Amino acid sequence: MQATTLLPRTADLFSQGLERQAGSALLRFGAARQRTAGRISWTGDGAAAWLDDSRGHVWSVGEPVAAAGLILRAAQGSPGLVREFTGPRGTDALVGRHLTVTDPVEWVFRWTLAEPPVQRGEERVVVLDEGHHDELLAFLNRHSPAHSTGPGSSDVSLWAAIRAPEGHLVACGAMSSLRDSGAPLMASVATDAAQRGQGLGAALTSWLTRHAVRRHGFCTLWQLADNTPAERLYTRLGFRNEDPCVSARLATY
Repeated sequence: MQATTLLPRTADLFSQGLERQAGSALLRFGAARQRTAGRISWTGDGAAAWLDDSRGHVWSVGEPVAAAGLILRAAQGSPGLVREFTGPRGTDALVGRHLTVTDPVEWVFRWTLAEPPVQRGEERVVVLDEGHHDELLAFLNRHSPAHSTGPGSSDVSLWAAIRAPEGHLVACGAMSSLRDSGAPLMASVATDAAQRGQGLGAALTSWLTRHAVRRHGFCTLWQLADNTPAERLYTRLGFRNEDPCVSARLATY
Protein backbone atom coordinates (compact mmCIF):
# COMPACT_ATOMS: atom_id res chain seq x y z
CA MET A 1 0.00 0.00 0.00
CA GLN A 2 1.36 3.41 -0.95
CA ALA A 3 0.83 6.06 1.72
CA THR A 4 0.31 8.75 -0.93
CA THR A 5 -2.67 7.02 -2.55
CA LEU A 6 -5.83 8.87 -1.54
CA LEU A 7 -9.47 8.51 -2.47
CA PRO A 8 -11.15 11.55 -4.07
CA ARG A 9 -12.89 13.81 -1.57
CA THR A 10 -15.52 16.50 -1.99
CA ALA A 11 -16.63 19.31 0.32
CA ASP A 12 -13.84 18.51 2.75
CA LEU A 13 -10.51 20.02 3.78
CA PHE A 14 -8.75 18.02 1.04
CA SER A 15 -10.53 19.69 -1.87
CA GLN A 16 -7.52 21.93 -2.54
CA GLY A 17 -5.12 19.00 -2.96
CA LEU A 18 -2.89 20.32 -0.19
CA GLU A 19 -2.12 16.83 1.06
CA ARG A 20 -0.19 16.15 -2.14
CA GLN A 21 2.09 19.16 -1.84
CA ALA A 22 5.55 19.16 -0.28
CA GLY A 23 5.29 20.44 3.26
CA SER A 24 1.88 18.91 3.96
CA ALA A 25 2.88 15.42 5.08
CA LEU A 26 1.15 16.01 8.41
CA LEU A 27 -2.11 16.29 6.50
CA ARG A 28 -1.30 13.39 4.16
CA PHE A 29 -0.36 10.91 6.87
CA GLY A 30 -2.58 12.37 9.57
CA ALA A 31 -6.06 13.60 8.77
CA ALA A 32 -5.95 12.60 5.10
CA ARG A 33 -5.72 8.89 5.78
CA GLN A 34 -9.04 8.59 7.51
CA ARG A 35 -12.02 10.92 7.40
CA THR A 36 -13.60 11.06 10.82
CA ALA A 37 -17.38 11.44 10.86
CA GLY A 38 -18.35 14.84 12.17
CA ARG A 39 -14.81 16.22 12.11
CA ILE A 40 -14.72 20.02 12.20
CA SER A 41 -12.43 21.42 9.52
CA TRP A 42 -11.69 24.65 7.68
CA THR A 43 -10.07 25.59 4.37
CA GLY A 44 -8.59 28.86 3.20
CA ASP A 45 -6.46 30.24 0.41
CA GLY A 46 -3.54 27.81 0.52
CA ALA A 47 -4.20 26.25 3.94
CA ALA A 48 -6.32 23.65 5.71
CA ALA A 49 -7.06 23.06 9.38
CA TRP A 50 -8.93 20.51 11.46
CA LEU A 51 -9.92 20.18 15.10
CA ASP A 52 -9.07 17.46 17.59
CA ASP A 53 -11.90 18.43 19.92
CA SER A 54 -10.90 15.95 22.63
CA ARG A 55 -7.75 18.03 23.21
CA GLY A 56 -8.96 21.39 21.98
CA HIS A 57 -6.11 21.27 19.45
CA VAL A 58 -6.27 22.78 15.96
CA TRP A 59 -3.91 21.27 13.38
CA SER A 60 -3.10 23.33 10.30
CA VAL A 61 -0.94 23.01 7.17
CA GLY A 62 -0.20 25.21 4.18
CA GLU A 63 0.96 28.81 3.87
CA PRO A 64 1.68 30.34 7.32
CA VAL A 65 -0.48 33.46 6.84
CA ALA A 66 -3.46 31.45 5.62
CA ALA A 67 -2.94 28.77 8.29
CA ALA A 68 -2.80 31.42 11.02
CA GLY A 69 -6.08 32.85 9.70
CA LEU A 70 -7.76 29.46 10.03
CA ILE A 71 -6.44 29.02 13.57
CA LEU A 72 -7.83 32.44 14.50
CA ARG A 73 -11.17 31.57 12.90
CA ALA A 74 -11.34 28.38 14.92
CA ALA A 75 -10.32 30.03 18.20
CA GLN A 76 -12.58 33.06 17.85
CA GLY A 77 -15.50 30.99 16.62
CA SER A 78 -15.34 28.61 19.59
CA PRO A 79 -14.14 30.60 22.63
CA GLY A 80 -12.73 28.31 25.30
CA LEU A 81 -12.81 25.19 23.10
CA VAL A 82 -9.56 25.77 21.20
CA ARG A 83 -6.71 25.69 23.71
CA GLU A 84 -3.67 24.87 21.54
CA PHE A 85 -2.57 24.57 17.94
CA THR A 86 0.04 23.21 15.56
CA GLY A 87 0.87 24.96 12.32
CA PRO A 88 3.67 25.67 9.85
CA ARG A 89 6.68 27.47 11.33
CA GLY A 90 5.82 31.13 11.94
CA THR A 91 2.13 30.77 12.70
CA ASP A 92 2.72 31.35 16.41
CA ALA A 93 3.94 34.90 15.74
CA LEU A 94 1.08 35.59 13.33
CA VAL A 95 -1.59 34.28 15.72
CA GLY A 96 0.15 36.15 18.54
CA ARG A 97 -0.71 39.48 16.91
CA HIS A 98 -4.34 38.85 17.86
CA LEU A 99 -4.37 36.34 20.73
CA THR A 100 -2.06 35.56 23.63
CA VAL A 101 0.18 32.67 22.60
CA THR A 102 2.32 30.79 25.15
CA ASP A 103 4.80 27.90 25.28
CA PRO A 104 5.75 27.70 21.59
CA VAL A 105 7.77 24.61 20.63
CA GLU A 106 9.29 24.19 17.18
CA TRP A 107 9.12 20.71 15.66
CA VAL A 108 9.71 18.91 12.40
CA PHE A 109 7.22 16.28 11.24
CA ARG A 110 9.34 13.64 9.46
CA TRP A 111 8.40 10.55 7.46
CA THR A 112 9.73 7.78 5.25
CA LEU A 113 8.28 5.16 2.93
CA ALA A 114 11.47 3.10 2.76
CA GLU A 115 13.20 0.67 5.09
CA PRO A 116 16.45 2.17 6.41
CA PRO A 117 19.91 0.60 6.01
CA VAL A 118 20.46 -2.08 8.63
CA GLN A 119 22.29 -0.63 11.64
CA ARG A 120 24.83 -2.37 13.83
CA GLY A 121 23.10 -3.77 16.91
CA GLU A 122 19.59 -4.21 15.49
CA GLU A 123 19.79 -7.92 16.28
CA ARG A 124 19.79 -7.00 19.99
CA VAL A 125 16.33 -5.38 19.85
CA VAL A 126 13.57 -7.24 21.71
CA VAL A 127 9.84 -6.57 22.11
CA LEU A 128 8.59 -5.99 25.67
CA ASP A 129 5.10 -6.82 26.92
CA GLU A 130 2.90 -5.35 29.65
CA GLY A 131 4.89 -7.14 32.31
CA HIS A 132 7.78 -4.74 31.66
CA HIS A 133 5.82 -1.48 31.92
CA ASP A 134 7.17 -0.56 35.35
CA GLU A 135 10.72 -1.19 34.17
CA LEU A 136 10.14 0.92 31.06
CA LEU A 137 8.61 3.79 33.01
CA ALA A 138 11.50 3.87 35.48
CA PHE A 139 13.98 3.89 32.60
CA LEU A 140 12.18 6.71 30.77
CA ASN A 141 11.82 8.81 33.91
CA ARG A 142 15.55 8.53 34.49
CA HIS A 143 16.89 8.96 30.95
CA SER A 144 14.13 10.87 29.12
CA PRO A 145 11.87 12.66 31.64
CA ALA A 146 10.09 14.60 28.88
CA HIS A 147 9.14 11.44 26.93
CA SER A 148 6.10 11.95 24.70
CA THR A 149 4.27 8.74 25.57
CA GLY A 150 4.54 6.20 28.35
CA PRO A 151 3.84 2.53 29.06
CA GLY A 152 0.14 1.78 29.14
CA SER A 153 -0.81 4.47 26.61
CA SER A 154 -3.71 3.35 24.42
CA ASP A 155 -1.94 4.79 21.35
CA VAL A 156 1.05 2.42 21.65
CA SER A 157 1.08 -0.86 19.73
CA LEU A 158 4.47 -2.10 20.96
CA TRP A 159 7.54 -1.27 23.03
CA ALA A 160 10.98 -2.33 21.85
CA ALA A 161 14.22 -2.25 23.81
CA ILE A 162 17.88 -3.19 23.97
CA ARG A 163 19.37 -4.76 27.09
CA ALA A 164 22.93 -4.78 28.35
CA PRO A 165 24.65 -8.17 28.70
CA GLU A 166 23.85 -7.93 32.43
CA GLY A 167 20.14 -7.69 31.61
CA HIS A 168 19.20 -4.09 32.41
CA LEU A 169 17.69 -1.74 29.81
CA VAL A 170 20.03 0.52 27.85
CA ALA A 171 17.56 1.78 25.21
CA CYS A 172 13.83 1.72 24.51
CA GLY A 173 11.24 3.16 22.15
CA ALA A 174 7.58 2.84 21.21
CA MET A 175 5.51 2.47 18.08
CA SER A 176 2.59 4.77 18.71
CA SER A 177 0.05 6.33 16.33
CA LEU A 178 -1.18 9.70 15.16
CA ARG A 179 -4.37 10.47 17.06
CA ASP A 180 -6.48 11.55 14.09
CA SER A 181 -5.65 8.72 11.69
CA GLY A 182 -3.94 5.86 13.50
CA ALA A 183 -0.86 6.26 11.25
CA PRO A 184 2.33 4.80 12.79
CA LEU A 185 4.31 7.29 14.88
CA MET A 186 7.65 6.47 16.50
CA ALA A 187 7.81 7.89 20.03
CA SER A 188 9.77 8.01 23.30
CA VAL A 189 13.06 6.68 21.94
CA ALA A 190 15.58 6.93 24.79
CA THR A 191 19.05 5.60 25.57
CA ASP A 192 21.01 5.23 28.79
CA ALA A 193 22.84 8.54 29.25
CA ALA A 194 26.04 6.71 30.17
CA GLN A 195 26.03 4.68 26.94
CA ARG A 196 25.19 7.28 24.33
CA GLY A 197 27.42 7.38 21.29
CA GLN A 198 27.48 3.60 20.92
CA GLY A 199 24.80 3.38 18.23
CA LEU A 200 22.03 2.11 20.50
CA GLY A 201 19.60 4.83 19.44
CA ALA A 202 20.37 4.21 15.77
CA ALA A 203 19.80 0.47 16.12
CA LEU A 204 16.48 0.91 17.95
CA THR A 205 15.24 3.66 15.63
CA SER A 206 16.14 1.63 12.55
CA TRP A 207 14.38 -1.45 13.94
CA LEU A 208 11.20 0.49 14.75
CA THR A 209 11.21 2.19 11.35
CA ARG A 210 11.61 -1.14 9.57
CA HIS A 211 8.75 -2.61 11.63
CA ALA A 212 6.42 0.27 10.69
CA VAL A 213 7.34 0.30 6.98
CA ARG A 214 6.83 -3.45 6.65
CA ARG A 215 3.50 -3.33 8.46
CA HIS A 216 2.04 -0.01 7.26
CA GLY A 217 4.13 1.09 4.28
CA PHE A 218 5.58 4.13 6.04
CA CYS A 219 6.74 5.55 9.38
CA THR A 220 6.42 9.02 10.89
CA LEU A 221 7.94 10.84 13.86
CA TRP A 222 8.21 14.25 15.54
CA GLN A 223 11.64 15.81 16.00
CA LEU A 224 12.45 18.83 18.15
CA ALA A 225 13.90 21.48 15.86
CA ASP A 226 16.98 22.04 18.03
CA ASN A 227 17.88 18.35 18.41
CA THR A 228 20.87 18.25 16.08
CA PRO A 229 22.02 14.66 16.86
CA ALA A 230 18.49 13.35 16.19
CA GLU A 231 18.27 15.36 12.97
CA ARG A 232 21.47 13.78 11.68
CA LEU A 233 20.31 10.29 12.61
CA TYR A 234 16.86 10.61 11.04
CA THR A 235 18.36 12.04 7.86
CA ARG A 236 20.83 9.15 7.67
CA LEU A 237 17.97 6.67 8.09
CA GLY A 238 16.03 8.24 5.21
CA PHE A 239 13.39 10.37 6.97
CA ARG A 240 12.18 13.32 4.89
CA ASN A 241 12.45 16.82 6.36
CA GLU A 242 9.80 18.98 4.66
CA ASP A 243 7.41 19.96 7.41
CA PRO A 244 8.77 22.47 9.96
CA CYS A 245 5.99 23.07 12.51
CA VAL A 246 5.33 24.99 15.68
CA SER A 247 2.97 24.04 18.50
CA ALA A 248 1.73 26.49 21.12
CA ARG A 249 -1.00 27.16 23.65
CA LEU A 250 -3.63 29.85 23.62
CA ALA A 251 -4.38 31.77 26.79
CA THR A 252 -8.03 31.50 27.85
CA TYR A 253 -10.00 34.54 26.85
